[in-house]
Amino acid sequence: MSLLNLFRIVAFLEGTSYILLLFLATPIKYFMDEPKYVKLLGMPHGLLFIGYIALAFILYKKLNWSDKVFKYVLLASIIPFGTFYIERKYLKTN
Repeated sequence: MSLLNLFRIVAFLEGTSYILLLFLATPIKYFMDEPKYVKLLGMPHGLLFIGYIALAFILYKKLNWSDKVFKYVLLASIIPFGTFYIERKYLKTN
């Protein structure tokens, strides 16, 4: 498996975990007073986030991304649905 394919998988999983955390687990925590879903999703999302950032730094050099592209890739990790945009715009393999 190439590093780019690994990054694509991590980006998808990180984006999915972020959406679940923001739009499912957090509302359940505050509206139903049930924090277990945030605890359940929080650690995997954190690890995926760290992996996404680490792989982004590696690929920045390896793929010779411009500083602008690299900033977009990093910014996408904190914007809901951002990693899906990055995958389509910058990581798509033909």
